[in-house]
Amino acid sequence: MASEDQQLDCALDLMRRLPPQDIEKNLSDLIDLAPALCEDLLSSVDQPLKIARDKTTGKDYLLCDYNRDGDSYRSPWSNKYDPPLSDGAVPSDRLRRLEVEANQAFDTYRELYFESGVCSVYLWDLDHGFAGVVLIKKAGDTERTKGCWDSIHVVEVQEKAQGRNAHYKLTSTVMLWLQTIKAASGTMNLGGSLTRQAEIDHAVNDSNPHIANIGRMIEDMENKIRQTLNEIYFGKTSDIVNDLRSINDLKHKDQQRLLATELQQRMNRGGN
Repeated sequence: MASEDQQLDCALDLMRRLPPQDIEKNLSDLIDLAPALCEDLLSSVDQPLKIARDKTTGKDYLLCDYNRDGDSYRSPWSNKYDPPLSDGAVPSDRLRRLEVEANQAFDTYRELYFESGVCSVYLWDLDHGFAGVVLIKKAGDTERTKGCWDSIHVVEVQEKAQGRNAHYKLTSTVMLWLQTIKAASGTMNLGGSLTRQAEIDHAVNDSNPHIANIGRMIEDMENKIRQTLNEIYFGKTSDIVNDLRSINDLKHKDQQRLLATELQQRMNRGGN
C-alpha cells in the first residue's frame, strides 16, 4: 500500500493535470478519497481567488490564506477584518504604510496590463525583513467566451546592510482557463497552471524602493509565464488542430509521405 507521502505526490500530480476552473470541486473530491491528506492538500494547492467588498470603502479585494485570520478576512484598503476581529493580525505601522503604497502601485499595474479585474497586496513582518503576496484576478464572461486569469505572487524580502540592500525571493503561480461556445464547433475548454520561482539581490534607495524592485520582478515573471502558457497550451493546441484538420486530400498526403521516404533512402545510400 502506498505511503502517505506517495499518496500526496500522486494527488498533487493529478491536480496539476485537471482543469483549473474545477479546482475546488476536484480538491474536495480528493479530500473525500483521502481525508488524511486534507491539511497538506489545502496548504499545497492554490485555488482560484475569490472577491469580497470592503464595507468601509466600497472597494473590491481578493481573499486568500494570507489575509485570513480564523473565518475573517482583512481588507487591504481599510485594514479591517470582515467579520470584525478585535485581535486580528495586522502589519506593523511601517509595513502598513508600505502596504498602502503597494496596493496603489499594483492597482495601476493591473489597470495598464489587464484593464479590468481586481488586485490586492498583503504584507506581513518577518524577523529580518518582510513578506507579502500580490494577487491579481481578471474574469471574462461573454455570450461565446468565458475565461479567468488568477495570479498569486508570494515574495520574501530579507533586508541587509542597514536596509540599503535586500534579497528578494519570488514564487509565482498563474492559473488560466478559457472556454469557447460556438454552434459550429461546440464547446472547447483550454486551461492550465504554472508555478515559477526567481531570486535576486537589489539595492534599496530612493530611486529603487522595495515596491519598484518587487514590481519589476513580478512584471518580468508574468511576461515569462504568459509567453510559456501561450507556447504550451495555445501553440500546442494550434499544432494539434492543424494536424487533425488539413485542406489537402489523403492522396496528396500519401504522395508527400512516399517522396519523403524515397529521399531518406537515397540519402542513406549516399552516406554509405
